[in-house]
Amino acid sequence: MKLSALTLASLPAAIQTPTYDRTAHAPGVVHLGLGAFHRAHQAMVFDQLLASGDTRWGIHGVGMTRPDLVNPLRAQDGLYAVRIADAKGVKWQVPGALWRTSVATTERDAVVQAIAAPATRWVTLTVTEKGYTPALGQLLLDGLRLRQQAGLPGITIASCDNLQGNGHKLQALVKAEIPAKHTTPQDAQLLVWLDTHCAFPCSMVDRIVPAATAEVMAAAQEALGLQDACALSTEGFWEWVIENRFADPADASLLQSAGVRVTDDVHSYEEAKLRMLNGSHTAMALIGAVTARPFIANCIGAEHIRTFVHQLMGREVSPHLSRSDWAEYRNALIARFANPHLKHSVHQIATDSSQKIPQRWPPSVLGQIAQGASFEHHALAAAVFVRYTLGVDEQGQTYTLNDPQAASLMALGAAQRTEPETCVRALLAREDLWGSALPQHAAWIARVTHWHQQVMQHGVDKAIQQLLAQEA
Repeated sequence: MKLSALTLASLPAAIQTPTYDRTAHAPGVVHLGLGAFHRAHQAMVFDQLLASGDTRWGIHGVGMTRPDLVNPLRAQDGLYAVRIADAKGVKWQVPGALWRTSVATTERDAVVQAIAAPATRWVTLTVTEKGYTPALGQLLLDGLRLRQQAGLPGITIASCDNLQGNGHKLQALVKAEIPAKHTTPQDAQLLVWLDTHCAFPCSMVDRIVPAATAEVMAAAQEALGLQDACALSTEGFWEWVIENRFADPADASLLQSAGVRVTDDVHSYEEAKLRMLNGSHTAMALIGAVTARPFIANCIGAEHIRTFVHQLMGREVSPHLSRSDWAEYRNALIARFANPHLKHSVHQIATDSSQKIPQRWPPSVLGQIAQGASFEHHALAAAVFVRYTLGVDEQGQTYTLNDPQAASLMALGAAQRTEPETCVRALLAREDLWGSALPQHAAWIARVTHWHQQVMQHGVDKAIQQLLAQEA
């Protein structure tokens, strides 16, 4: 027996399940990027709104490219269990907000029609940093054009990806698909409609959601008494900060009632998350990958790595943040990273590092340079990134670089055993990774080169310990 609408009633009473009707209403939300993160974060917020009696928050979930992620959810009627584990204990919940599913690559018209459906009020996106392509802009524009032509209301289109100013970037991406020259009267009207009736709020989302594992599925079967091929594990903490910019202004108070922070200052939270959580996550993931530590909890559990991450955030990131409670946020992050229930793979987090590092590290390094302050922790992290491109850990085990730039990174990285300084300089010269300023900064290049030499000669752990002794 597996989890489905038919077996839902057989679950143990201790497991929270949807009590609302999941079939009587059309979805009000189209979500692009139906991965684990969305299902353990926003889908649970929308589940809470549905449970309150507001039927407008059911989700039409869209997998962008992978039917193998969507088909198991279809087989379970959009139901899946989430294990929520932290210092307070472990509980299981089955959210019911996912009502329909599509795959964008094979069912594009269904996605366009879903965006244009009269019941649709929101589109949300978690398509990762690399997903913001012209094809995404065109997909959204096609659906929005149909809405406008049908005389339907505008909607809220909310990017929830780790991009600074994500709402602005998404709006520009959509509008870029309208020809700048030879604009027809219809295109001109669509532009006005987008600006007048649709909202593209910036937002920041935060919850640690590891990729699904066999261990979580086995734990779900024990807790539910049913098979669940889509079970997830997450932490108790979650945060969603969104700009007070909605097609329907009444949505602000609704979201606040579900625990969402609605504000005019998303930027403060956005930059803190990108540079503190995401920046240190990337550093730990690369350290873990090279030292053969499989999970983030293994990394933060080592005292020298925990001290390194604490100092990275406190000394080199925090001076350039506008979030006033950064110290409490940092301490909470250290505790969250150590959660033993979250088997968060370092190789999962290291995925797409070339797309993530530009958002996460250079702003702090440039801030330190401007203040004449130390950037040693980021220099060591960058040195570990160079070492990571070898594709083999310190135990001699090979691993795959899952990155759009994998071929060019490994080609450069291959030279580091014989010509390490040349390799470091070549990687640090890439403006797509470091921006335009850092590749010209001699002291930055010198310190990354120094730490790379220590990493190659003595290993990552010894290099970190050397840095801590130096910075004490």
